[in-house]
Amino acid sequence: MTTQNATLSKDLQEPNQLVYISNIKILLTILVILHHTFIAYSNSDGWYYTEPTTIFGVLIPVKMFISVNQSFFMGFFFMLAAYFTDSSFTKKGTFKFITDRLIRLGIPLVFYSLVISPFTSYLVYYFAQEHHITFLQYLSGYDTWIDVGVMWFVLALLVFTSIYVIAKTVFKISFENTLPVPTSRNILLFALILGLVSFAVRIIFPVGWVLKPFGFQLGHFPQYIAFFIIGLLASKNNWFQQLSEKTRKRLTLSSWLCLVFFLVFFVIRLTVKMPVEWYSGGFHWQQLLYAIWEQWIGLSILTVLLIKGRTKWNQSTPLLAKLSRYSFATYIFHPVVIVAFTLAVRNWSVDPAVKLLVVSPLIVVGSFVFGGLLVAIPGVKKII
Repeated sequence: MTTQNATLSKDLQEPNQLVYISNIKILLTILVILHHTFIAYSNSDGWYYTEPTTIFGVLIPVKMFISVNQSFFMGFFFMLAAYFTDSSFTKKGTFKFITDRLIRLGIPLVFYSLVISPFTSYLVYYFAQEHHITFLQYLSGYDTWIDVGVMWFVLALLVFTSIYVIAKTVFKISFENTLPVPTSRNILLFALILGLVSFAVRIIFPVGWVLKPFGFQLGHFPQYIAFFIIGLLASKNNWFQQLSEKTRKRLTLSSWLCLVFFLVFFVIRLTVKMPVEWYSGGFHWQQLLYAIWEQWIGLSILTVLLIKGRTKWNQSTPLLAKLSRYSFATYIFHPVVIVAFTLAVRNWSVDPAVKLLVVSPLIVVGSFVFGGLLVAIPGVKKII
């Protein structure tokens, strides 16, 4: 969950025909914020402060949003990062490229682990758990100093980028191929294969299993690795500009059919009375079905957004330009904003589902405003 990558770096100046990628970046950042806000008010694990709703009728759309979001949004970030990686490497050279990545990715990663994450945890400790001590007193007993939180993405991107540099400099891999633009059939076949690979990996590393202290959920990494490689190939073969309207129409239908099919997972669980964990991992046919569905809908939505963005969203405004510039700072600090808002309404005597509806737009706006204020700081804006 989000996320400096090459698309988030302010030093990358996209040509005009790629303005839509900046707009997609804004959309993905909003989805990251909403994703974690929805987790805070669902019965999902892995967030600083949660207040799950008990209304089953609400949990269905909430779970659907979280699942559909997870199927593509972080993989999309990896793909866009890779799309600009090769051109940046060629322009800057090995040393400057590595130095730039370490500054723009490494410093925010360390800062999040040492400052933002403990401070966010402290807010929960002080307000929700009502341990009224100072932040310094809290730090004296804090023992989770390597906690990358949402910045696992940045750490993974550093790993992927390092492997890319080795491939370019040691093994002389150019990533230059004359590959035809993928059709809808090719994309869905790849989704099927990726679903099978994800199924195999999740037998050992189920979704939710985290490689500590790096924060990697290895059950999702087949997609992340594959999408990073696709981003490199797409850049060299100009795939984004060649994806057809016919492909968009077919994958739009595919996306809607998969969305409707999501309800089947609830029916299966209620019918066979299975543990919900069977969808996350293990050698179960339910896990196989879910893994294929996840990659199928994820690739369908991702491709539709790329084509739709290129044809309909390829214009910028002063506001969109600012939001794009603030995206990385927004990603880094949005957990603090989410926790602050959810704690602020914790004593409101309504169901958490109502709180979700009320605070979600406030959290999105607040996160971007906070990100914009941080970017305005001279020392900060040089890094993020």
